[in-house]
Amino acid sequence: MKDGFLKVAAATPDIRVADVVYNTGKICGLIDEAVEAGAKIVVFPELCVTGYTCGDLFSQDVLLKDARLALHRIAEHTAGKDALVFVGVPVGIGGELYNTAAALNHGKILGLTTKTFLPNYGEFYEMRQFCQGPKKAREILFDGETVPFGPQLLFTASSMESLVVSAEICEDAWAAVPPSVKAAREGALVIVNCSASDETIGKDSYRRSLIEGQSARLICGYIYANAGEGESTTDLVFGGHNLIAENGTILKESSRFVNSVVYSEIDLERLVSERRKNTTFKPVGKPRLKRIPFRISVEETSLTRPISSRPFVPEDGRQRAGRCQEILMIQAMGLKKRLCHAHAKSAVVGISGGLDSTLALLVTAKTFDMLGLNRSGITAVTMPCFGTTDRTYNNACKMSVKLGAELREIPIGASVNQHFEDIGHDPKDHSVTFENSQARERTQVLMDVANQNGGIVIGTGDMSELALGWATYNGDHMSMYGVNSSVPKTLVRHLVHYYADTCGDEELKAVLYDVLDTPVSPELLPPKDGEIAQKTEDLVGPYELHDFFLYYLLRFGYEPAKIYRLARYAFHGEYDDGTIYKWLETFLRRFFTQQFKRSCLPDGPKVGSVALSPRGDLRMPSDACSEDWLLNLKGVL
Repeated sequence: MKDGFLKVAAATPDIRVADVVYNTGKICGLIDEAVEAGAKIVVFPELCVTGYTCGDLFSQDVLLKDARLALHRIAEHTAGKDALVFVGVPVGIGGELYNTAAALNHGKILGLTTKTFLPNYGEFYEMRQFCQGPKKAREILFDGETVPFGPQLLFTASSMESLVVSAEICEDAWAAVPPSVKAAREGALVIVNCSASDETIGKDSYRRSLIEGQSARLICGYIYANAGEGESTTDLVFGGHNLIAENGTILKESSRFVNSVVYSEIDLERLVSERRKNTTFKPVGKPRLKRIPFRISVEETSLTRPISSRPFVPEDGRQRAGRCQEILMIQAMGLKKRLCHAHAKSAVVGISGGLDSTLALLVTAKTFDMLGLNRSGITAVTMPCFGTTDRTYNNACKMSVKLGAELREIPIGASVNQHFEDIGHDPKDHSVTFENSQARERTQVLMDVANQNGGIVIGTGDMSELALGWATYNGDHMSMYGVNSSVPKTLVRHLVHYYADTCGDEELKAVLYDVLDTPVSPELLPPKDGEIAQKTEDLVGPYELHDFFLYYLLRFGYEPAKIYRLARYAFHGEYDDGTIYKWLETFLRRFFTQQFKRSCLPDGPKVGSVALSPRGDLRMPSDACSEDWLLNLKGVL
C-alpha cells in the first residue's frame, strides 16, 4: 500500500446450491488465492456460503446452522492472512433471518452488515425469507461473542488512517439513497458490495454505469462481487459480473458467465485528494456510525491497474475524436464571445508553421464560421527572422491561404538588429537576449496590426509551455485572448490531426500533416544547413513526460516520488529511469520559478480538469519555493 495503492479483489466462487461444506471449501480456496496475489480486501457475492437461490430452504434449520458453522470456519481460515474479507451469509438473530455481509479479519468476525433494501418485485422475493435490517447498528451476542450488527458499519484500518471500508448488499446500490452515501460522508473511502444480480438483456451495461456513477458521486473505491455459475438456473442465470471502480472509472471488470477473481489497485491518496478539493462533498459533523478496527500491514503494492502515459489524451480512437471535437468547440465558443464583446472587426494570429500557432489559426477560422464572418477578416501574420526555416515558412503561408485568411508577411530581422544596436547587444551573442528580442518584436508587430485592423491578437501558447515557463515574458506570453492556454502539448497534436482528417481538403490536410511532422521549436536561433537548430524537447525535455508530471501534480497533488513511480510504470520501455528522473526534476524547478508568468496570464477558456489560470484553477504565489518537492523526489534514489 505504498503511495496509497490498495490491492483489492472481487471473487466469484464455484458453488452448489445449499451445499455449505462444498461452498466453504471453494471460498477458503479463493481467499488463499487472493491473499497470495497480495489483495488486502477480498469481496465475495451475496449469500455465497449457501447460494443466493436457496428459496424457501432458507427457513430450514439445517441450512442456517450449517451456514453459521461455515462462517466460523471461514473466519478461522483468515487467521494469519493479511486481508479484510467480506462474505455473504444468512444469519438468524432473535427469531428473524437477515441477509448479511460478514467482515472477517485475522480469524475474527468483525461485524455483520445487514441488507437495507430487500427487493420484492419481478424475479425477486426476498421479503418472503428475510427481514429488513435495523435502521441503526447495534451489538449482538453471536455464539458467545459480541459482534456489531446492522447497516453502514465502518471498518477502519489501524495502520492507515484514510482506509475506512463499508459494505452494502446488492439492491442497496440500486436504491434512491444507498446506505453507502451516509457511510461515505462519515469517512468510508472504499465501498464493497456483496451482490447476486442476475443477467438479463442489457443489465450488464446498467450495472456498470450504476457502479461507475456511485463511485464518482461518493469519490470512493467500489468493489462489486457478483454471484455466478453454480446458482440455480430454475428461473435465472447469474453471470459473475465483477467490477472494481474508482471515482467514476472502471479499473477492472470480469467477463460474464465465467466465475473468476478480478484484481486491481485502488489509489487511496487520489481519492483523499479529490475529496479534499471538492467543497460539495461534505462530511457529516458529528460521527454517528459504528467504527470497528481491523489489521492489515502496509507494504509495497505491485501495480496492475492501467496508468496512461498520455493522461490528457483518450486512448480509444472514437473517444479521442469526440474529445477533439468538443475541445475545438469550447475554444471557438470562448473566442466567439470575446470577439463579440470587444466589437472586434478582425482577429490577428502570428503564424509560424508550428503546432500551436496552427491550432490557434484553426480555432479562429472555426470561430469566424460560427459568427458567419468571412475568413478574410483573419489576419495571419508570418514574421520571418534569424531562425525561420523554409519548411515552417512555406507551411505557414500555405495553410493561411487555404483557410481563407489574409496573409501578411512582415520580416522583423531589420527591426531586431536595430534594437540590438539601440541596446548595445552583439548580434553574434546568441544568448537569451538574442532570442527574446525576436519574440517581443513579433508580439509588438501583432499588437500594432490588431490596432490597425480594429481586431484582437489571438494567443497561441499552450498549457505545457505555460507550466514550464517556455514563453518570453511580454513576448509570445502575451495576447488579448489565449485560445490554447489550457490545452496541453500532447493534446495540441491530436487536435491538429483531427482537424486535418475531418477538414475535407486534401491540400490543407497535407500541410497540416507536415506541420505535425515538424520538430517543436521557437526558431529563435539560426538554422543549420537549412534545418531547425533549436529543438524545444532537447532543451526542456519531452512534452509527453512534462504533461504526465503536470497532470498528476495539479490534478491530484501527488508527491514527486509517487509521480516518478507512476511515470516509470507508464513509460516502461519508452524512457529509462534516469531520463524520467532528470526531466521530473527539471519540471519541478521550472514549474515553481516560472509562476510569475502565469500570474499575469491573458484570458483563455478552460477545456479540461487541469488548468493554470491565476483567476481559476491555480492561485499560486509567484515566489513559492520548490525545495520540499525536490527533496521529496531525491528520496527515491
